[in-house]
Amino acid sequence: MNIKITMKQLGKKRDKISEVDFKLECRPTTVEELIKEAVHTCVTAYNERVRNKESVSPLTGEQIEDMSEIGKIAFGINYGGKEADEVTAVTVALQAFEDGLVRIFHKEEELSELSQAIEVQENDLFTFLRLTMLAGSLF
Repeated sequence: MNIKITMKQLGKKRDKISEVDFKLECRPTTVEELIKEAVHTCVTAYNERVRNKESVSPLTGEQIEDMSEIGKIAFGINYGGKEADEVTAVTVALQAFEDGLVRIFHKEEELSELSQAIEVQENDLFTFLRLTMLAGSLF
């Protein structure tokens, strides 16, 4: 099943938000199943890149400019060669959702409970919004 996920790449300007096709192995019926399927897809793709040690192409000027906006220019190489653990990744993703660090929207409706039933159609649009805490000193 294919869905679309709204993504914003780090360093990209606001107008660079785009919909990315995302393939799921099965149709999720709850928010928890959606998160598990999404994590499974991401971990599988990541581990494939680690196993295949994809060749790195030179960065374009646009890529360098975009990365410089966030303060880190990287080639996307996994120097450690360590694969991601799917069980741990799912646990962390579910905990982040329960703690309110990640918000999920289906079309324009916010999904608020792991047990919430969802009806997913082919090419539905989801938005995963990761909230970050601002750290600072009071002194």
